[in-house]
Amino acid sequence: MEVPHVEHNLASPTSPCVDLKTLDNLQLCDREGTKSADSGIGELDDLPVPQQIRICNITCDSFKISWDMDTRGRERITHYFIDLNKKENKNSNKFKHKDVPTKLVAKAVPLPMTVRGHWFLSPRTEYTVAVQTAAKQPDGDYAVSEWSEIIEFCTADYSTVHLNQLLQKAEAIAGRMLPFTVFYRNQQKEYFYQARDAQCNRMLPSVKDNSGSHGSPISGKLEGIFFSCNTEFNTGKPPQDSPYGPYRFQVQADVLFNQNTNLYFGDFYCMYTAYHYVILVLATEGSKGDSFCKGRLPAFDRSDNRFLTCVEAEDGSLSFHHAQDVILEVIVTEPVDLSLGTVAEISGHQLMSLSTVNAKKDPSCKICNISVGR
Repeated sequence: MEVPHVEHNLASPTSPCVDLKTLDNLQLCDREGTKSADSGIGELDDLPVPQQIRICNITCDSFKISWDMDTRGRERITHYFIDLNKKENKNSNKFKHKDVPTKLVAKAVPLPMTVRGHWFLSPRTEYTVAVQTAAKQPDGDYAVSEWSEIIEFCTADYSTVHLNQLLQKAEAIAGRMLPFTVFYRNQQKEYFYQARDAQCNRMLPSVKDNSGSHGSPISGKLEGIFFSCNTEFNTGKPPQDSPYGPYRFQVQADVLFNQNTNLYFGDFYCMYTAYHYVILVLATEGSKGDSFCKGRLPAFDRSDNRFLTCVEAEDGSLSFHHAQDVILEVIVTEPVDLSLGTVAEISGHQLMSLSTVNAKKDPSCKICNISVGR
């Protein structure tokens, strides 16, 4: 069947623009065709069953859906019932009341139609979807078709529009800029032995874990090495405590950040604490990491931004500043040779509670969340 290209927003079941009786007395058939005894759904009817479900134009909080139908009974269709669920282990929701409506209801409109709404769609999340056609009866009940086949799809990462929204929130709390001179990376002793003995004296990029915002496009995709640059307010030097290990590689800032380096915004998040983290990416112009970031992440002017700056003086010397009120996690996308800096043991403690490895973002924080999900 050829379907016209008409957009239609499909709202949540509680939206006033959806033609529902009430949530109290509307309960939809399950996917096996059975129904609740007191539901407002009639017996399975000869309405056409949706076939060949197609999902396209997927974003982090929307998708377009269309399908084919037989002509028989099509003129009677008044509504579509769309069953949209997160793809989860069957036992993960075993205590959920099975008659609570989790379906979406839309008036029958030309297909494809757009399903959008941050209240039920999260970024980078797997969903299942099935569809029924329905005919509203004079008494308010519905006659329905059988359920279609079940289709699986995954929502997308944040777009640059969403990342810019996140960036604006981060800029609002960045605070004043403080000077710094070195980047540093803390690890266990074995990490540096491995770099020296098995990796030709180099620290090598690895794929970023899934910490931070659920929709960040760098998670699980961008390869890099995490560095820090925050300083203690009273000393102007790196802190002696670390959540990652008692040994620290330290390198002069201009080795990693200079006029050949591009700077990008990657994420903004917190982990149920007062601390907020900003992830930045340093990528050498024209490198593989730079190609990944271009068009995907918001880019900064390296000498004028709210987080990390590199300013060249008239004599060619470089000065560096970092934001005071956020913890910066700086991803360097190229291998770093140990000979460029020094490795030494620090005197502080390992504060493991501050580790961000696979840390989950607080979805309820109003400071670092945007409208499309975590």
